[in-house]
Amino acid sequence: MKTLTLVLSLILGHGIASAQSPPHQEEILEWQKEMEEQLLDKEKSPLGKKELKQFDGLDYYPIDSSYRVKARFVRTPNELPFNMPTTTERLPIYVKYGEAIFTLDGREFTLPLYQSQTLLNVDAAEDYLFLPFTDKTNALETYGGGRYLDLSIPEGDYIIIDFNKAYNPYCAYNERYSCPIPPKVNRLDIEIRAGVKDWKGHK
Repeated sequence: MKTLTLVLSLILGHGIASAQSPPHQEEILEWQKEMEEQLLDKEKSPLGKKELKQFDGLDYYPIDSSYRVKARFVRTPNELPFNMPTTTERLPIYVKYGEAIFTLDGREFTLPLYQSQTLLNVDAAEDYLFLPFTDKTNALETYGGGRYLDLSIPEGDYIIIDFNKAYNPYCAYNERYSCPIPPKVNRLDIEIRAGVKDWKGHK
């Protein structure tokens, strides 16, 4: 597995993972590999035929463990379902499931976490939590519409938020897609220089 990661790192330009690479770095390199495999899936990719042929990898910020934070998780029961706006007229139903409270760069932040009501009946996604967010890198180094994080309902009072896994909505690659717009309360007044950068095909 380490040999495969090394070869992929060289090919995709993600950096070299040596035998002494920290587990967190290897985890993120594997995540980046999976992200790009999804984009190269001709059946599901938002990329057109020409873009698929020219695809040579995504741009990422350097892996930075300081953007992997242990957040205090606060459940918010009795929240009412609401329609989350999207880039189209589609209005998916979400419920605020809880809040993640964490410190980053010496400042405390609170981010609401959402549960899709559509996925409640999907066995593989019954514990899925959705974290859309915007930050000060948007439209400069990252996609202007914000980025997403996929999380799972924690068993205790803490949840790990790893911004190194922040990814673009499909709208960043193809405007035909309908993507949730991060609520204003999910705006971070800080630069999150981790995860996927804006797609170069967008520029």
